[in-house]
Amino acid sequence: MLRLVGILLAVVAAIVAAVLTWPSFFRLERTFPVAQIVSFRPVLVAVLVAAAVLFLLVAIIRPLRAFALTLVLICVAASAVSLTTVVGRGIGTQTLPEKGEGSIRVMTWNTAGEATTAESIARVAVAMDADVVTLPETTIETGEQVAIAMRELGHPMWAHHTEYFPGEGWDAHSTTLLITPDLGDYSVIESSVNGTTNTSTLPSAVAMPVDGEGPIVVAAHAVAPRREYMDQWRTDLQWLADQCADQNVIMAGDFNATLDHMSGLGVDGGDMGRCRDAASRTGNGSVGTWSTSMPALLGAAIDHVMVSAQWTPTASVVLRTMDDSGSDHRPLIVQLDPAG
Repeated sequence: MLRLVGILLAVVAAIVAAVLTWPSFFRLERTFPVAQIVSFRPVLVAVLVAAAVLFLLVAIIRPLRAFALTLVLICVAASAVSLTTVVGRGIGTQTLPEKGEGSIRVMTWNTAGEATTAESIARVAVAMDADVVTLPETTIETGEQVAIAMRELGHPMWAHHTEYFPGEGWDAHSTTLLITPDLGDYSVIESSVNGTTNTSTLPSAVAMPVDGEGPIVVAAHAVAPRREYMDQWRTDLQWLADQCADQNVIMAGDFNATLDHMSGLGVDGGDMGRCRDAASRTGNGSVGTWSTSMPALLGAAIDHVMVSAQWTPTASVVLRTMDDSGSDHRPLIVQLDPAG
């Protein structure tokens, strides 16, 4: 009887490990609570390694040896696969090359509203020589202050935004977008301003070039996958993927999702629609942008810059020097070059 119970428990453990290691195979990557657990894949690796060590110690007890060693093998296999995924996506690069002809830099930073000052945002954006800055949870008033501060630092930007429930006072209902005049004039499309087509709970801004020549720029903000918001979160991710139907799109912001959650949302080799994740293609795909209360290599990589075929990601940086700025997110900066 005990042997049968041991076999059953080992089978259950193997299934759980497989689901958490390869959730997309079981189509559970956007299902509670799997979605929440796999957000922290590096932590999962550490937990599996610790469990393997624990079960190895339990194997000293002779009656439990076979059962314990089976669990050790399951934990080692699952941790090895997850570690391979983590390393493959990139565990950190810290430098950006000089800009070439046509290069642009995109910065995204969920500022947590008033927690981050306009001056801090402006100084980071100027230091990074950013051409596009997406700022979820930032009001247009703060965005205009950032633009003014950047102009005074010799780096002018145009400020755009979208907002749900104007006057309510919750900064999370605002998303601001700054674009350099060098890319031309832009306008946020009406449907994303009035919310007739947008992310469900927190606003995203879709900015179109007035002259029709520049990239479509999307400042993204999906709702967090709390249990009561799972349906809205899934809808938000699909809506964001749908914005990447064009060949010339730059989408950046707080997706509240890692690459694990995006399985099945890409087409033609993309991660979200036709857009590809820039950080994972430049060595930073596993560096946590949230939360700053955790070491970067244990956090969740939920802030992204996504680009379609006309852009090639050449480098990226997740800034860890701003962890005391007030926001619980780290800024992500990506350098893009025209494809071909």
